[in-house]
Amino acid sequence: MAKKTLLVGESCKVVGCTKVLVFGSLNIDYVYSVDHFLQKGETQSSKDLQVFAGGKGLNQSVSLAKAGARVYLAGSIGKDGLFLKEMLEEAGVAIDYIDIRDDVRSGNAIIQVDKDGHNCILLYGGANQTTRKEHIDEVLENFNKGDFLILQNEINEMNYLIKQAKKRELLIFLNPSPMNELINDYPLESIDYLLLNEIEASQMIGEELDLSKPDEIVTKLYQKYPYLKIVLTLGSDGSIYKDANQMIHQKCYPVDVVDTTAAGDTYTGFFVASIMGGLDLKEAMDMAAKASSITVSRAGAAQSIPRWDEVINLG
Repeated sequence: MAKKTLLVGESCKVVGCTKVLVFGSLNIDYVYSVDHFLQKGETQSSKDLQVFAGGKGLNQSVSLAKAGARVYLAGSIGKDGLFLKEMLEEAGVAIDYIDIRDDVRSGNAIIQVDKDGHNCILLYGGANQTTRKEHIDEVLENFNKGDFLILQNEINEMNYLIKQAKKRELLIFLNPSPMNELINDYPLESIDYLLLNEIEASQMIGEELDLSKPDEIVTKLYQKYPYLKIVLTLGSDGSIYKDANQMIHQKCYPVDVVDTTAAGDTYTGFFVASIMGGLDLKEAMDMAAKASSITVSRAGAAQSIPRWDEVINLG
């Protein structure tokens, strides 16, 4: 397996394989280090403030690029976010399809990270919520049958985007985060892969479920959406894959946790890149788990995501 996986991170760049488009959010992240998360009416001094590039679209595109994929990011920023384009270029992400807006600030996130490395996040959509149908059409003209599309839930016009991508026969991966009431109005029958955590899965099912029983959660989710291939991420408990034919369990790789902010985005990027590179599902989940473990051992979002060679050397 080692020899096979060694080639995946380079295959897309060397032999020019399938393209992957991430259409999603770009944020400026303000990360505050705190003893504990703020409560109602509480004032607390933070121990530190750091500013990072973030947003689920940006993070997932960086993860894909660091895993060796040929990746393009489409989205919208204000002029205050021009530095995000520079960071993306340095990471190897194509930025041709980023729309720069004069009338709105870039999206941002206020992130609290506690002493155990856990986070809570307050989002401001900003430019991410100004996606235009015309921009979607212009971008999708450059992608064809068999190319990959990665989506999250931090931009507007998702219904239109999914429908237009399906017409072009793209393979669509959806990470429905952050969850809201719009998700079940999306044309989910057009989605190929659904990647989400156990809380998001419970919300999609519409029931309060026992989060200590992930097999039951993923089974119920599949029963509701039997046309989807489902990847359920479970943090320190690993991940589960479910489709019509199989259920696969993947362990996590324990580390000292510093910041969990981009863990899920790292998993998504490495999972998709591994599938693109020809690995089977179990191998793709293993690579994604290893990459995520490295990410949570570091501070920040996109900056914390490892490169392919770091992941394959993890052991």
